[in-house]
Amino acid sequence: MYLKQFRTGGDRNFGYLIADEASGEALVADPSYSPSLVVDEAREQGFTIRYVFCTHGHHDHVNGNEEIAELTGLQPLLYGSVCPRTGRLVEDGAVFPLGSLDITILHTPGHTEDSICLLAGDAVLTGDTLFVGKIGGTATHEEAAREFRSLHERLMQLDDRVRVFPGHDYGSAPQSTIGQEKKTNPFLLQPDLDSFCDLKKNWAAYKRRHGIV
Repeated sequence: MYLKQFRTGGDRNFGYLIADEASGEALVADPSYSPSLVVDEAREQGFTIRYVFCTHGHHDHVNGNEEIAELTGLQPLLYGSVCPRTGRLVEDGAVFPLGSLDITILHTPGHTEDSICLLAGDAVLTGDTLFVGKIGGTATHEEAAREFRSLHERLMQLDDRVRVFPGHDYGSAPQSTIGQEKKTNPFLLQPDLDSFCDLKKNWAAYKRRHGIV
């Protein structure tokens, strides 16, 4: 499996190109501010882009959708979209074929109601649900509770060796693993929802105490 991470601009946004090298079929995720950067790489590698996914509908993740649609002829897919190529709905557990690869949709509401992660082989694109050492922001207790469940019931159920590729370069490194996040991410170390929410409320102070940027 070919996987390349791109710095696409904005607020340290990451975009991605994943391909099955044997078939040459590829997908693009979160091209945001630099669709041409990702599309040009696919062309240089001889890949054919079959899908474009956005991990959620915030402007910094979808602002390049019109451009990439023009470049690829593909309509970007978000949670709830129907893929014209396969007829499949983008929903939790849906599987999209990419050559010999299966791309599995994980619905992970919390940061937004439409947040999804993309599981491909030994890698998961986590959008703004999970960063390296951090997690996505939420505005209400209900959103925080949904995010807590998404993290623990969906992402933390993946194999520890699965590589984590987030939607922004907000952490101490551009990528991680599920196992590493279980061991070191302060939010995932909280024993219950109340502690999780308390850390969210006091995150600025926690960062100052622990020297987190």
